[in-house]
Amino acid sequence: MFTPQELLRQLLPSMDAPVWWLGLSGGMDSMVLLEAIAELSREHSLPPLRAIHVHHGLHADADRWSEHCAREAAARNIPLVLERVSLAAGASIEAQAREARYAAFARHMGANDCLLLAHHRDDQLETLLFRLMRGTGLRGLAGMPGQRALARGRLLRPLLDTPRSALRDWAEARQLAWIEDPANRDPRFARTALRHDLLPRLRQGWPAVDNSLLTLLDHAREANSLLDEVAAEDMQRLGAPVAGWLSGWPSLEVSGLMQLSEARRRNLLRHWLRQHGQALAQRRLLALEGQLAGADDAQPIVELERGRLHRSSGRLWLLREVDVLPPRSQTLACQGAVPLAAENGVFSLHLPAVEPASLGEWTLSYRTGGETLRLPGRPTQSLKHLLQEAGLPAWFRPRIPLLHHRGVLVSVAGRWNDTAYLDRQAGPGWALSWQPRGE
Repeated sequence: MFTPQELLRQLLPSMDAPVWWLGLSGGMDSMVLLEAIAELSREHSLPPLRAIHVHHGLHADADRWSEHCAREAAARNIPLVLERVSLAAGASIEAQAREARYAAFARHMGANDCLLLAHHRDDQLETLLFRLMRGTGLRGLAGMPGQRALARGRLLRPLLDTPRSALRDWAEARQLAWIEDPANRDPRFARTALRHDLLPRLRQGWPAVDNSLLTLLDHAREANSLLDEVAAEDMQRLGAPVAGWLSGWPSLEVSGLMQLSEARRRNLLRHWLRQHGQALAQRRLLALEGQLAGADDAQPIVELERGRLHRSSGRLWLLREVDVLPPRSQTLACQGAVPLAAENGVFSLHLPAVEPASLGEWTLSYRTGGETLRLPGRPTQSLKHLLQEAGLPAWFRPRIPLLHHRGVLVSVAGRWNDTAYLDRQAGPGWALSWQPRGE
């Protein structure tokens, strides 16, 4: 049985949120959530509530659905935001719509805001069956979480333990009006087949199947929790940040990684990637393991959806998309902190003897090959040798800014400097430093 009081109990830990956003599709479940919270607001002091409706443009009646949501929200004095999204034609229309919907929600959420969605127990069962049919891993068997981070706030599913039938009974008792999306009965959609064909057949043959599936879900969550604890221990040993310039880039020590058992190694890799919003399919994860088992001087690269894995200098590095973009040279226009192109951090310089009109003679550029630098008390050094000697990973070297004056290399990111030249041209007291974006 569903009651607003039970809903309030679920939401009590989030009463200090600046705003509650309610994802309002106009369907029965979201209308129940809207009405129940409206009732609670008349008796309790709740955070400000705002509804958000996403117009996918997938159905001829989509405009009418938006009007319905606006009308129902206004009747309860709840502001509504209408978000229109565009989807490309393709076979993955369900996935596209879901991604567009969550992106629209995230755009509106402020710090510590909560997004309330009306997923219920039947949705959870359908999700679990859908993932089983696709060969999900243990984490997929844990189903939809009751809450998780989203943008700068939290996503909450306060109805996740409530069956659809209980919500429908309450909606009918309140004489609520809702939208019946024809897609929910369209057999072309996988979830529709699960809802109206497979799940009813399972319930007919195995009356306890709902509880059995939910028990499986609980076991999976418990196992995942234990695996996360193991991965956290391994991360502490093998994933400590590298000091200095490289401190902002996640990495794992390859030798220690390869000493773990296969299961433990894969668990750590999945955990590590997930922490940074990345993932690898099982077959690609196995291929990565094979590459890591190669010679120490091998430097395999694995492309990710939003970045890249790169083995170098004894570690496996996780690079973001911007990290693999080539940085661009630039002429100095001012002194002080100079932001570098391609999000390559900040180069700070103080050149006491250089007049503003002469700054154009100083440029920041990047390796092209064959560069040399005069260091104090040492013979002229090749840049390649300096970088190798410092143990800097190969992927990082092209991002190190080089300061030139009239075509002469005078500083490598402020770390290696032609001090005699700088004393003459920049004046005593010059200072140079580079802070990479990740530092």
